Amino acid sequence: QLYRDARECLTLLSQRLGSQKFFFGDSPASLDAFVFSRLAPLLKAKLPNGKLQQHLKSLQNLCNYCTSILSLYFPWDGGEPPASAPRVVGAEGGEAEDDPHKRRNQVLSVLVGLVAMLGYAFLSGIVSIQRGGAGPAARQPIALEEEEDEE
Repeated sequence: QLYRDARECLTLLSQRLGSQKFFFGDSPASLDAFVFSRLAPLLKAKLPNGKLQQHLKSLQNLCNYCTSILSLYFPWDGGEPPASAPRVVGAEGGEAEDDPHKRRNQVLSVLVGLVAMLGYAFLSGIVSIQRGGAGPAARQPIALEEEEDEE
């Protein structure tokens, strides 16, 4: 039943798109982004059961739609970078990573995660800090009932 519904949905999308470039004319709308985000992986991924993928490939206008969006908005989709892309050579002679701030971003994300975990531990009472004092009374924690009596 699920497969039939998905197949019917693809067929209806194909009929609605017709021969247009996008669903609402010559410029993309949010619906185009949503539909493309569902169709492109189905079209491009290697799937163990390719029934739905085969049906999508039989709908030529949807295949052209995905290919058009990929070439228009994603000219380099993970293959070889285009010739116009600058190549940065690192100190060891190899190509540098695409993101020049990748290491900084990794360190910052680890630090933010660490601060979040420590904050949670302190706020939830898993970890507490007791202040050390000069006398024996300062070393003994005050029970909750004693604290209320003193107020």
